[in-house]
Amino acid sequence: MSTQQPPEPSGRVALVTGASRGIGYGIAEALVARGDRVVITGRGEEALKEAVERLGADRAIGVPGKAHDEAHQAAAVEAAMDGFGRVDFLINNAGTNPVFGPIADLDLNVARKVFETNVISALGFAQRTWHAWQKQNGGAIVNIASIAGVSASPFIGAYGMSKAAMVNLTLQLAHEFAPVVRVNAIAPAVVKTKFAQALYEGREAEAAASYPLGRLGVPADIGGAAAFLTSSQSEWITGQTLVVDGGIFLNAGVG
Repeated sequence: MSTQQPPEPSGRVALVTGASRGIGYGIAEALVARGDRVVITGRGEEALKEAVERLGADRAIGVPGKAHDEAHQAAAVEAAMDGFGRVDFLINNAGTNPVFGPIADLDLNVARKVFETNVISALGFAQRTWHAWQKQNGGAIVNIASIAGVSASPFIGAYGMSKAAMVNLTLQLAHEFAPVVRVNAIAPAVVKTKFAQALYEGREAEAAASYPLGRLGVPADIGGAAAFLTSSQSEWITGQTLVVDGGIFLNAGVG
């Protein structure tokens, strides 16, 4: 148990979707560590309760539900407004990748599900935070994309297409919501989470060897990037996709 005193409240509030574990939790943890309060969402009610306990019940509220459910979106934003009185930051992290394999054989209903969860839900949350608080008061949005959205990614094509759409959604929202709300994206490479486990399980050392920085990502890496993009240090940055990849794209060069 840490003996460190909790930080002084910043007065700012973030809604982080898909944050009971993994990257979403790492982001929520980074924001709470600087003094923000957070509303976190997730499908598993028990996991969400445990995450709230770790973050601090005075600093976090959990709202269980499925990201693509519009009633859940409304409930999460309402929880932020009722519980904390504002929602300065939205981090769209909730996502799914239920299928591996070539897109030539992709079940189109699965593709629809991926887009509904990964893209349409992000737009829904953005619309709701905009109208509830940000339009009049400002703030920032961070969409969690992926390097799969900015390059060909064999065997996770549906996921990659959805994340490419997230990059473009970032551009559209940044243009429409300026100058009061900044909108950026983060495109991680493989981060050590349960969600990405199939990409490195049983072969982590081999997978990490291809990264110039010598390791896979961890949730705190993305948490730090999200904290930066929702801070005053990034006030002149909008419409950008920050690649956080341990240098893996450096290997795409010739030679």
